[in-house]
Amino acid sequence: MKAEWFCEWGRFYRPVAWPGWVVLILTVLFCLQVFSTIDCHSHSASDTLYGNFPFWVSAWTILGWIASRTSPKQER
Repeated sequence: MKAEWFCEWGRFYRPVAWPGWVVLILTVLFCLQVFSTIDCHSHSASDTLYGNFPFWVSAWTILGWIASRTSPKQER
């Protein structure tokens, strides 16, 4: 039996079980922590943007991959 943590919601996924919520909350907390750390040491808005970009894209890509693997497949 396959665990269903997320379900498709348009082009996005939304959590439907507690493991999905945990993964989403951990991703948001990670992004907030990265933002505060990088913003503390940056000299301009572009420094903050360039510093956060690789971490945020990686985190949300991993979340999207997990969501796609733990959601039921819908026929189109």
